[in-house]
Amino acid sequence: MLCTALGIVLGVMVSLYALFELHYFLRMCLCVVSARYLKKRMHILDTGTVVGLCLTNDIDTLLYHMNNARYLREIDFARVDFYERTSLYRTIRSKGGSVVQGATTIRYRRFIRPFTRFTISSRIVYWDNQSIFMEHRFLGGTDGFIHCIALCRQRVMQCSVEDVMATLLKSGINLQSATKKLPTTTTSSTEYLEKVETGTSGIDTASLSKPDLPPEVAKWLEWNDISSASLRSEC
Repeated sequence: MLCTALGIVLGVMVSLYALFELHYFLRMCLCVVSARYLKKRMHILDTGTVVGLCLTNDIDTLLYHMNNARYLREIDFARVDFYERTSLYRTIRSKGGSVVQGATTIRYRRFIRPFTRFTISSRIVYWDNQSIFMEHRFLGGTDGFIHCIALCRQRVMQCSVEDVMATLLKSGINLQSATKKLPTTTTSSTEYLEKVETGTSGIDTASLSKPDLPPEVAKWLEWNDISSASLRSEC
């Protein structure tokens, strides 16, 4: 009986691995749980970091560096960590929206060798009314060298990105005030927000503003528009 049960369990596991990339889903669940319950919350314009390790299932056929496709896969985990810690995904969903990957460009600068630790830094560099633009950097574990850099366009549907970001920027005031000792004379939220606007609250208001459009993102958007126009002309 025990052998039969073990055989069934083993058969189910083999079938799951054959039909699905099971460890990908397991790791994604682990990332969500870790970011939501174990890691510190972040302001929406902060830079998030996750640590990775190049293992034998990450290397390419030459056997001496990480496969190019694995970089985008690792970015998936870094992005989920960022979504959870900043409440970005929950805010989008609370407004009836959804988010998908709209475009990605990636540039490789130096190999990541097997059994090498690396850090992925993730931050929002710009947004418009429809999309959020994120930058991801793969940093060497010892020297901090930027091995790879990627720009990703997160397309938000069924809600306004400006509305989402305004909500998160406002909650950023609460995050900063929670970690800063405020005078006991601040008795109302209206008075406090007036102090924020006038710069007398002690809150770093520069960190709560929309960043300027980076020149590389502007050129990338131009390329996307040209590509879209070209593809539409072929249909």
